[in-house]
Amino acid sequence: MRAAYDEIADWYEAEFLGALKDDPIGVGQALRGLLGEGTGVCLEIGCGTGVHAQTVRDLGWSPVGVDLSRGMLRHAKTRLPIARADAQRLPIRDGSVPAAIAMMVHTDMPAYPTVLREVARVLQPGGVFVHVGVHPCFCGGFADRGDPAATVIRPGYLDGRWTMESWTDQGIRDKVGATHWPLPDLLHMFLDAGLTLDRFTEGGAPTPTVLAVRATV
Repeated sequence: MRAAYDEIADWYEAEFLGALKDDPIGVGQALRGLLGEGTGVCLEIGCGTGVHAQTVRDLGWSPVGVDLSRGMLRHAKTRLPIARADAQRLPIRDGSVPAAIAMMVHTDMPAYPTVLREVARVLQPGGVFVHVGVHPCFCGGFADRGDPAATVIRPGYLDGRWTMESWTDQGIRDKVGATHWPLPDLLHMFLDAGLTLDRFTEGGAPTPTVLAVRATV
């Protein structure tokens, strides 16, 4: 994550996450449904403050997190083992972990294709990767979600760019920006990394806010 997350880490932990504690857009539900029960290490890439660690434990896995932001890791260290690391160069041996997850972070990683190649490298044969991210079709600088009953899609979906444009000042994008990829570009990243797409789900209503993907090597 970019250094800006250091500046908003306390706000993120105390205020932003508080609004999501009841899983209103289905992030936790997608993680539970796609990761499933298992054992061994589950690596969280871009773990932030580590709020998904307990869900991973509840499924039987042992969570370990990596992130670039010292501010976010300051909160995460109370929830799971952590390392400060660049997701483009994970300090992990080839084929050494059975599972990995990336939770609502792909828009923070302009080099997400490289991150996915790293995921494929560190996963064991048959290993599972779960990506849960903002829905590329309905979230971005082009999408006005100010009306809970109707998302307005303006021109810009096909552009694929970084932006700080946002319909709200209560979220993340207006503070640190976000990178947008159209849906085909995002899915091709998985294939180009050597990952096999397995299952999908969406979350949030009435217009999906989350798109989640399960992939394997």
